[in-house]
Amino acid sequence: MKKILFSFFVAAILGVTSEKAFAQFEKGDKLLNAGINLGGTYGGGGVGVGASFESGVHDFISVGAQADFITWNYGTFGYKWRYNFFTVAARGSYHFGKHFLTMDNLDLYAGPALGYRISSYSTPDGYGGVYNDGYGSGVFFGAFAGARYYFKPTMGVFAEVGYNASPLKAGITFKF
Repeated sequence: MKKILFSFFVAAILGVTSEKAFAQFEKGDKLLNAGINLGGTYGGGGVGVGASFESGVHDFISVGAQADFITWNYGTFGYKWRYNFFTVAARGSYHFGKHFLTMDNLDLYAGPALGYRISSYSTPDGYGGVYNDGYGSGVFFGAFAGARYYFKPTMGVFAEVGYNASPLKAGITFKF
């Protein structure tokens, strides 16, 4: 946990001190997103946290990875089921803002994700586990569309929608 917090601290310092001009996505850009996931997998009302990192391999294409954790509860009055989903995936994005936008601080993108999802749950009687329970662990395929708005040359906010680790992700983004 200390390493993760230190990484975010370093990213924040780099974001504040960098002199790179505002620009839409370009080859060589490195992007770090960290935020919250709203809405659960498989229709649950879950919340969670997640992060993704991408690197630009072309003026319009980036590749990277994501990790997300979502949890949601079902039931009331002591009879609660708890579902947890941990997803690790490779992802790629096509940045299409340059095609029709004149705003340099807005980056529009979309793409697929492919990885593995680990599902676990607990029941009111204490049973549960990490095995196929209808929300089983297995190969994960997702698709997303998003936007990043930079209020500083290397720092901004992002939002993504789609069938990914959750229906909505939002948070802070750093550009290196």
